[in-house]
Order: sequence, then structure tokens, then C-alpha cells
Amino acid sequence: MSLPPEKASELKQIIHQQLVKMDVHGRIREVLAETIREELAPEHQQLSTEDLIKALRQRGIIDDVMKELKFVTDVNEKERTSAPKPSTHFVDREPPVLQKTNIDPTRRYLYLQVLGGKAFLEHLQEPEPLPGQICSTFTLCLHFRNQRFRSKPVPCACEPDFRDGFLLEVHKDSLGDGSKMVDATTMLSICDPVHMVLIKTDTFGETTLVASYFLEWRSVLAAENGITNVAVELLGVGTESKVSVGILNIRLEMYPQLNKTLSPEITNTQFALERQKTAEKERLFLVYAKQWWREYLQIRPTHNVRLVKIFAQDENGVNRPVCSYIRPLRAGRLLDTPRQAARFVSVLGYERAPVIGGGGGKQEQWCTLLAFLCRNKGDCEDHANLLCSLLLGFGLEAFVCVGTKAKGVPHTWVMTRGTDGTITFWESLTGHRYIHRPINPDDPPLVEQPKPLYPYRTIGCIFNHQKFLGNCQPSDAVEVCVFHLHDESKWKPMSGEAIKSVCSPGTTSSVPPFPPLCASTIDAAVTSNEIELQLRILVSEHRKDLGLSTVWDDHLSYLLSPALAAYELERTTSISAGNEEFQDAVRRAVPDGHTFKGFPIHFVYRNARRAFATCLRSPFCEEIICCRGDQVRLAVRVRVFTYPESACAVWIMFACKYRSVL
Repeated sequence: MSLPPEKASELKQIIHQQLVKMDVHGRIREVLAETIREELAPEHQQLSTEDLIKALRQRGIIDDVMKELKFVTDVNEKERTSAPKPSTHFVDREPPVLQKTNIDPTRRYLYLQVLGGKAFLEHLQEPEPLPGQICSTFTLCLHFRNQRFRSKPVPCACEPDFRDGFLLEVHKDSLGDGSKMVDATTMLSICDPVHMVLIKTDTFGETTLVASYFLEWRSVLAAENGITNVAVELLGVGTESKVSVGILNIRLEMYPQLNKTLSPEITNTQFALERQKTAEKERLFLVYAKQWWREYLQIRPTHNVRLVKIFAQDENGVNRPVCSYIRPLRAGRLLDTPRQAARFVSVLGYERAPVIGGGGGKQEQWCTLLAFLCRNKGDCEDHANLLCSLLLGFGLEAFVCVGTKAKGVPHTWVMTRGTDGTITFWESLTGHRYIHRPINPDDPPLVEQPKPLYPYRTIGCIFNHQKFLGNCQPSDAVEVCVFHLHDESKWKPMSGEAIKSVCSPGTTSSVPPFPPLCASTIDAAVTSNEIELQLRILVSEHRKDLGLSTVWDDHLSYLLSPALAAYELERTTSISAGNEEFQDAVRRAVPDGHTFKGFPIHFVYRNARRAFATCLRSPFCEEIICCRGDQVRLAVRVRVFTYPESACAVWIMFACKYRSVL
């Protein structure tokens, strides 16, 4: 393999820097002197190159150098020009995403190494996993300046064995300065933190958010030799946001090394000024929000029971303005249409924030986007915030609505307003869309009123990244609500400047930057085959327990594919297609005098055993799986549809055909 001259010189420079840093020349001199002293007879005073290399290898110096010269980093699937196809159908549960990285010597990098964890006391009694045994794992997810990284899963333990390095490009998204080497002073003005999220995955594949931490990396700018070690204490989330869950040992290093480091006084002063500026902006916004709320209550006393939400707590228990949870988010080439975006959000898992103890109260926890995406599930607010951000990215005028569903249950959903004034509600948990036509309460009784199809009852406020509007119409019922947003007698607005001061990206604020979406790492065909095979085994075992034999019809199974594709297309586009061809094919495959039965079902997880248990709870599905009769033939087809962030829609169809005997 030949390298162009400029790449060869880069490589030589990097190797030279590494050899100097490790003082390899000094160690070679020591080995040389020792070898001459110990191994050469006085009459043979000549030493060959092979002898020297042999001596260096015996003392492990060559191995040390080779280890030090390897860097690994996580590469988003979308950044790869071509992904090599596996030679067999075997695919790891967690595909490897670590590969060697080329360092561009004209760019500035931060090399972040995680050197293990300690004091994860919840796992103090955790037994040492046996080789090959499935156990709960920790995974560390990082986001820094539009770059996403993920560590290798490590077994949960009191001292988890994290051993990962991440190469963060400090100048990733700058315009115009890409070719210029940034100095320490310029980097001090880059206030983006490294957002670290720790996820626990149990033996069933269920994920839990353990900790979310914002690492201030700029302390390395004042460190001697451009290297610093940090012990990061991770705190819990939600109700446990003040409780320590463990400590991570982290080493930070700048590449290439800084010519001139800053003094600790300069960096500390910069941090103090930023904190002071942020605190002042947040204080002024709080003063304004209190004044706005007082004015809102003076319009009508009943406004104090409306769901007007100005602040919301994130996973760390920090109160943030709700507008800061929204930002126009472009999905690159991962999503093509707004409706596909709605489908993607709906297949992310739904889970209410956990509450310790009874009482039935709803624990509030609006997750930052990285925490929501890494966990792959969240509450309705997380789904609505993500969908609103994606719709804004597609150029629509979108808002998050805060209100209630039936029985007064608090809920959030998304609304878009067309240029012609058409109001569309988007349910982020299902992907369903509803056109809103308000009822006019002043119309005579004989005038036919539109019947609302949506499940929403009341609406208190709407907001996006730039606007916040409180509903001040006489009734907060959605069915009579008029969305003339510029009419201040119906919607009380907040100052756009006030919102911008605390929510706009790029300002010195506590608002975390949004991460980019990552392409799916799931192989849809392989995963579909695996689930289908597992379901066949489960069905055969279940029928065997009932004393029934099982004969599979592969042709009939294949014929079910178009139906599953049509169901997913309908969920995404609301258009039904291909039903005639499917029915015609089934009629041809089922002989006269035979009966055909089919049962489709949809999941957002890939656990075959759990899906089978759910299917058996349906009497229709159980009737097919436990079918008795003459010439019974069974069929099952699984189709996995992948979406960004390794989210997926799993469609399963069970079917049977048998001779009808009266």
C-alpha cells in the first residue's frame, strides 16, 4: 500500500511525536548498552539490527509503541462511504463501530479516555459474570459539537471496566477556519460541553437512563503538557438527581500538543464570567416570566387551573424554559418526509418517568435529546419535543401543545399551522394526524357541527423555539379553540426577545446543544430472519405441549410479505396500497374447500419471546397458533423496518390454512 507524499510526511510526524513523548530513544539506548554488556563476548564487538530488534521485542518496548500508536473512535454509519458486507449471516448483537482514525495534523483534537469507573455501589453485590454469560451492561454515550460516540458495553459492576478512547474534533462545525490551527485562547471561547450519558441495558435488552453529565473539558487548556486527569462524579436522574451513582476516571489530552498553555487563573476567570452571564440572563427571564404570569391571571381568575407550562425539569432536576427543549432539527438523508419523521418518533418506546413509591402522581422529567435518543424511549413530552423539532427542520410552522386528554390526564402533542390557516394535530406516540375544525358555540342548534376525532380535551399553551403563547379564550376546550395566533385577545404571547435571550443556540447559556441523528445499525433482513426462526420454534413447542404436530408452509409465509409492507406504508403515509394483489395471491394459494386465517400485529421491540407471549393473549391469534383440523398448514412472516437511532417497527403475521370439515 503506497501513501501520497503529504500523507507519508504526516504519518512520520505523528510517529515521531509519539516516540519522543514515550522517550523511546532513551529506552533503546538503555537496551543497547545492556545487550552489549550481557550478551556479547569480548571478541565479538559487532551487533546486528536483528539482535537489537530481538532485544527490544523481548523487553516489550515494540509492543508498547504499537499500542500507543493506535487510536479508536466511533464513526457514525452515515459518515462511512461504504460499509463492508458481512461474509456470513452472523451479526453481533452490538455491531462493532470502532475503527482506526486518521488524525489530520492541521486540526485540533481532544482525546478523551475513560479509564474505568468506581463506587457504583448499586452493583456492589453483582457477581462476576461467567464467560459467555449474558449480563446487564453499561454503555457510555457522548456528544460534542455535532459528533456522536458510543463506548463498548461493559458488564455492570461496582468498578465497571471502561477502557475506551474517543477522538473529538474541536473544530468540527466551524466555517472558514477549518484549515487554520486553533490556539488555546480561541478554544477557550468554545463553551460547548461534552455531554455524557450513561445507559444500563438489562439481560432482556431493556434500557435505563443512569446518569447525564456535562463535562467541562477546557481545564485541559491550562494543564501542564496538555494532559489532565479528572474524576467525574455522576449523579442519578429524576428523583435521584442529588444521589451519586458512581465515579468515572477520565483523561483529557490535546492533539497536537499546545505550543502555549493558558494559566489556570485565565480559565477559571472565563468559567466564572460565563456562569455569571448565564445566571443573569436566567434571572431576568424568571422576573419577566413571573410578570407575564401575573398579567395572564388578571385576564380571568380561572386561568390558574389551565395547563400553562413555562418551565420544565430535565433529567438532572434542572428547571429549563420549555422553549429550550425545541430546536429545528434536520435529519440529513435519514428521513425524507414529515410523515416519515412522525412514524420514526412513534416507534421510539413510550415509558412514563419512574416514580418511587405509590400515590399515582406523575413524575415530571423532560429529557435532553441525547438522553432520550440513547435510551431509545421516553415520556410523551420527549416524543412531542423531538417531533416538533423535526417538523420545524422540514420547514413547517410547528408547536408543542400542552393540555389534557380524556379524564383530565395531562398530555402533550404537536400542532402544525398551514399557510392557509389549516390546523393539523400530530400525535407523537402513534404518528396519527388529525385536522382541527373548531365548533362555533354561537351557531344555532340546527347547524351541523364537525365531530372531533382527536383524543384531546383541553389546551393551556403552545410553544416552539421562538414563541410561547398562553390560551386566554373563554374556554380552554380544544373543540372550540380558535388558533388565530396573532390575536392577543385569544393567545397571550411572551416576548420573543426574552425567549431568545435564554433559548437561542450559540449564546452562553445552560441549554445543551442538539445532537445529530445517527443511522440505524440494525440489518433488517438478518433481524427479520432471526425473529421469524425463533417464533417458529416457539410455535412448534407450544403446539407440541398441546399434542399437535406443526407443518410449515414456506410459500404461504412468503406471500404474507406484501401485506406487512402495506401496513407499514399505511402507518407512514396514511395511504393503503397493494391489498388487491395480496388477496389474489392468497386465494390462489388456498385450495377450494380450505379456510385461510391471518393475524397481523405490530411491535417496537425485537424480543421474539415477549412478542409471542403478547400474541397468545389475543384470542384471534391463539386460534391460529392452536389450530386443529385436517391438512393444517401454518405460516409466519416477520418484517423489520429500520429507522434512525436503531429504532424499528416489527410487523409479525401468523396465518394458517386447513380443510374445512363440517
